Amino acid sequence: MKNLRCALFFLIFAVNSFAQKTDYSILKISDSLKENANAVLRLDQMDLNILSQRSMNIKKQRVITVLNEKGLNEIDGYEYYDKSTSIRNIEAVVYDAFGNEIKKIKKKDFRDQSAASGSTLFSDNRVLYLDYTPISYPFTVVYNSELETSNTAFLPKWYFLSSYNVSVENCILNVSFPSNLGFKKKEFQFAGFKIEKIAETDTKLSYAAHNILAQKIEDYSPSPSDLYPKVMMGLEHFHLEGVDGTATTWEAFGKWYGDKILAGTTTLPEETKIKIKTLVGDEKDPVKKTKIIYDYVQKKSRYVNIAVGIGGWKPMLASDVDRLGYGDCKALSNYTKALLQVVDVPSYNTILYGDRYKSNIQSDFVSMQGNHMILAVPNGDNYIWLECTSQDDPFGYQGTFTDDRDVLVVKPEGGEIVRTKIYEDIGNTQTGKGTYTINENGDFSGILKIASQGSQYASKSMVETLQPHEKEKHYKEYWDNINNLKLGKIIFTNDKEKIQFTEDVQISASNYGVISGNKMIFTVDAFNQNSENVKRIRNRKNPFQIQRGYLDTDEIEINLPTGFSIEFLPQNYELKGKFGEYKTEIIKTDNNKITYKRSMFLNKGK
Repeated sequence: MKNLRCALFFLIFAVNSFAQKTDYSILKISDSLKENANAVLRLDQMDLNILSQRSMNIKKQRVITVLNEKGLNEIDGYEYYDKSTSIRNIEAVVYDAFGNEIKKIKKKDFRDQSAASGSTLFSDNRVLYLDYTPISYPFTVVYNSELETSNTAFLPKWYFLSSYNVSVENCILNVSFPSNLGFKKKEFQFAGFKIEKIAETDTKLSYAAHNILAQKIEDYSPSPSDLYPKVMMGLEHFHLEGVDGTATTWEAFGKWYGDKILAGTTTLPEETKIKIKTLVGDEKDPVKKTKIIYDYVQKKSRYVNIAVGIGGWKPMLASDVDRLGYGDCKALSNYTKALLQVVDVPSYNTILYGDRYKSNIQSDFVSMQGNHMILAVPNGDNYIWLECTSQDDPFGYQGTFTDDRDVLVVKPEGGEIVRTKIYEDIGNTQTGKGTYTINENGDFSGILKIASQGSQYASKSMVETLQPHEKEKHYKEYWDNINNLKLGKIIFTNDKEKIQFTEDVQISASNYGVISGNKMIFTVDAFNQNSENVKRIRNRKNPFQIQRGYLDTDEIEINLPTGFSIEFLPQNYELKGKFGEYKTEIIKTDNNKITYKRSMFLNKGK
């Protein structure tokens, strides 16, 4: 026993002694940083050196310990490059749990691929990324990169914490810049975090952050981008796509962008102009003209996804899109603008953050922002917003990718911050009407018509494009409350004028009703159950946010089996509160028939 103790003591002592010799052993991470963490950011350092209006160097070092498979996405080992941005250095070293080196990954070992698949026009827009498959957890990656670029319109954000369940040991930002370029910055969400401003002069800015604990995600939490610290940076005197720029207001910025970057990109071949004029014919109404052009673009072109930041914000020529039939968001928006010019309809390139989670252009921080472009067509005091990347969206429909957020509209006279269309909660509807029958064996058969509008149209209309096996999977997941579900005939009606999507579905199932002796029990609401739960948290850390409200209403006629009589019906129920309203009503029509009505209204809010 004494010998065993000595051996055990020696083993523990040896492990601890070894750990002290390495920087990357997990034994050096405090327990508090590992709690609730999928990954621990040991060091995130960015050295941003702005040498001149036309030259910028960015060095990054990121040391990340990945504790489990869920933490893999936190490695962030990739860099984009193009004609104006070169990767001077990129490498990584992988260590095991105790800091032993496993693998060195040089620049030649990184995967190199096009930033836009299926396109030869964007062949210069590429990405280098680390493709490493771990053999065990935990492990640590030390990632280093150095970029040089002539584009100074986009300064990187200092945004070291982008996810829940990630903790931070040390994070450092060092920025140097000439005093005559008008460097500016904006801080977000610093309160409550251990962030120290090391230096702030007319040529330098430095921050350091330490020991930030991982935070568990809570139901209906906002995006981490709205909770965690970040710093936006920009220059009043910048360079983009070979052109110098100066802007202190959105009006000036928009005018520079329109005059210097967008100018000369909307030229079209004469034969295309003739075709478009013939297509529009004698139509005088600008809205109807726009609709004809939008339909033409949807049928003619396809979207090629290319990472924003690669290729900057200069669209490819409209003549190239016309010839090739594809482009990214900038290219397709600009092409549509060129076609509208042919028939004397004005339109404006519009820059925004496109995502289902709503994010605004920061109106009080004039700089190059956004990740997406759409087109704004003036219509009286409002705009018709065109999503030119979609081959399916109804004319003027924004859906959930660009709705209800501040955007930059680039007009000839300058830029203007505008709010895009707001889909009110009461208009985001799903209306279900149908009937089902249960026989004496508990077997179920029914038909249901579901009509969806507003923001709900966006998610429902995609079902139409699914393959047959994908449709079956979708409905079996949607009605996972019905065991042994069989799908019958399904008919879709996509009314793009009303922007309403209707599903007519026939379904059946065996043993929906549970028979016990001479009694049968079944759940009345077969078609639109919501089993989602909001976990109660005693000491909630985050705001509770609902970005879009909705109204679901259902009316279902239920035919009961012959020979059965109703012994018990649930009571009618109604609830009203700040989050919304809920109501159910059950009407007994006769001994073998009941009508079930349900409505659920959810308010957006924070």
